[in-house]
Amino acid sequence: MHRSNLNIKSLEIFRETARAGHIQTVAKDSGLSIGTVSHHLKRLEETLGVRLLDHGRRPMVLTAEGVAFLGYVDEALALLRKAESEALSGRLSDVRSLRLALIEDFDSQIAPELAALLAKVMPACAFSHLTRPSHEILSLLHSRSVDIGIATVPLAEPEGLVARPLLRDPFVLALPADVALDARACLSGQNTLPFLRYSDEQIIGAQISAHLRRLRIDLPKRFQFESNQSLMGMIADGMGWAITTPTNYIRAARFRDRIDLVPFPGKAFARHIALFSQSDFAQETCALIGDSMRQLIGQHMVDPAVENLPWLAGKFALLDIEDISPEF
Repeated sequence: MHRSNLNIKSLEIFRETARAGHIQTVAKDSGLSIGTVSHHLKRLEETLGVRLLDHGRRPMVLTAEGVAFLGYVDEALALLRKAESEALSGRLSDVRSLRLALIEDFDSQIAPELAALLAKVMPACAFSHLTRPSHEILSLLHSRSVDIGIATVPLAEPEGLVARPLLRDPFVLALPADVALDARACLSGQNTLPFLRYSDEQIIGAQISAHLRRLRIDLPKRFQFESNQSLMGMIADGMGWAITTPTNYIRAARFRDRIDLVPFPGKAFARHIALFSQSDFAQETCALIGDSMRQLIGQHMVDPAVENLPWLAGKFALLDIEDISPEF
C-alpha cells in the first residue's frame, strides 16, 4: 500500500496562501506564526519536488504546477471534511472543535448563554468564538477560518455557503426622544438634524443605501459609522437620526431611554440574519446551534421588543428553516 507523505495541515495552508497571496494574512487568520506557515509551505514543496508558489512576487501567485495541484487539494479537503462530518453525525458529544463567529448584535446577552449550552452538549469540544462584522464573517467562512458564522444575509447570495434563516430584522427610524421630528420629513431632508449612516462597507449600510436608491431618496453622506454604539450615542444626544433595526437599538442599552423607534415611512424593508456554514460541515451541529439561537433571540430580543413596541409584531420575527424568502 502506498503511503502519502503529504500533511493535511500543509495542504490547508497551501490552499489559504493561494487565495490570500500573503503569508502574513494566512498566519493572522489561522493563529499560526509566519515561520510556521512558511515551514508548512516549504515542507509541501519539498515533498512534491516542485514549486507551487512564486515566492518572489507580492502577492504570491501560483505556478503552473500550483494551479493544477490546487484543484486536487480543494477536492481532497472537501471529501475529508465530508467524511469527518458524516462519521460524527449523530454524536455531538464527540465533536472535538468548533470555530464560531457572530455579529456584535448577539455578543453581550446571547453569546454567553449559547457558549454555556454548547459546552454541556459537546463536552469534548474546544471552542473558538469570534465577533466580527457580517462581511468579515462571510470571508472567514469562505477561507474556512471558521466553521459556522451568524451574520446578515448580503445583497448577493454568498456562493458555496448554506444559509439557515434565524431572524427578520426590519429597518426602522431611530429619532432623538427629546426632539420633535417627523419621520417623512427626515427622509425628504426637511429637518434640521443630519442623517447618520452606517458605513457602506458594512452589509447593513449597503442594504440601507440600496433601498434609498430604489426609493430615489438622496440624503447627504456627511456622517458614516462602523460603530453602532457611536451612532446611537449621537442620536441619544440629539445630534442626528438614523435608519437602523431593532437589534441594533436593543444592544445600545445605555442609550435606549433617549431614543424613539418609529416605523419606516414608506415601502418597508428588512435585513435577514442567518446561520452560515460550508455545505460539507456537519449539518446536525448547524441545526443545534440554529435552534438554540432562535430560542435565545426570541427570549432576549423579539419578545421584549414586541411587548414594548407592539407595532413590531410580525415584523421583528424569528424565521424557521423553511422561511427562505426570495431576498435570500
